[in-house]
Amino acid sequence: MKTLLTVLFVGLQFALWAQATPSNTNSSSSIEHLTAATFKQKIFDYSKSKTWNYKGKLPAIIDFYADWCRPCKMIAPHLEAIQKDYKGKLHVYKVNTDKEQELAQVFGIQSIPAVLFIPVSGQPQMLIGAHPKEEYEKQIKTVLKVSK
Repeated sequence: MKTLLTVLFVGLQFALWAQATPSNTNSSSSIEHLTAATFKQKIFDYSKSKTWNYKGKLPAIIDFYADWCRPCKMIAPHLEAIQKDYKGKLHVYKVNTDKEQELAQVFGIQSIPAVLFIPVSGQPQMLIGAHPKEEYEKQIKTVLKVSK
């Protein structure tokens, strides 16, 4: 009986610890995670308008990902490096498609990773799949018109 109580107590402690631990596997990430509410505030309020109108003052990149997605984990270091390399020239955000299903649906996300490049003016463009860092930098230069 005592052993059973000990096992239950340890199990309960582990469950509480796991619940308190952030689900993002890269908790050291300095990239801001957007919710539907913060997306509407900072990027575009799709509930009020169907015509794209970016609210930001700097171009942006949004990584639509999921914690369980291996290709998403492969590109995460690229986006971290891009955020540092282009600091002050563009914003990098992440959207967890498992937690923010409404956003994933609004953008028709069916495959991840999906990276949205948003110029200050003009239409955003989506890049699907994992790519080398050079491909993301090419999109930054051509779509966002930003250089290092």
